[in-house]
Amino acid sequence: MNLDESIGEKIRDLRNKNGLTQEELADRTELTKGFISQLERGLSSASVATLSDIVTALGTNLSDFFKAESVGKITFSDEDYFLKTDESGNTTEWLVPSAQGMSLEPIRLVIKPDTATPEDSPHEGEEFGYVVQGKIYVHYGDKVYKVSRGESFCYKSDRVHFLSSASKKDSVVLWVSCPPSF
Repeated sequence: MNLDESIGEKIRDLRNKNGLTQEELADRTELTKGFISQLERGLSSASVATLSDIVTALGTNLSDFFKAESVGKITFSDEDYFLKTDESGNTTEWLVPSAQGMSLEPIRLVIKPDTATPEDSPHEGEEFGYVVQGKIYVHYGDKVYKVSRGESFCYKSDRVHFLSSASKKDSVVLWVSCPPSF
């Protein structure tokens, strides 16, 4: 793909993302629909001033338009995880170290028998958990729910909540908080 085709594809993708037709973009930039069509297909090129007008009409600027999109790290291993052990021996393992910048945060919890995680005050968001091993209690407001291996739970984080052991062995929970709260 040549540079004109690459620029045209980015303009088309951004236009579609903004829900605009070629005609609407042409009207906003005082260009013709035909020119926008040729530009998007890589059959024509625009001056820097014209391209600046187009990307501004699409809600961005030249710097961001040409910034290379970084996919970032996709897979993680135990070498990437961050582990914290509390005074009861329970462990919290952050599975994606960069999750604070994301909209969700996956965590693996190991809850020892006869212990509990700290109480979490009400906050914005939702939480999901899947019990990989053992049994736990989900304390949600003034209610308590028993969740066994292979079962899951999901709730809005608008009440005091925490987990406690319901097993004589370690319980393991995959916990996803959205947005990150740990």
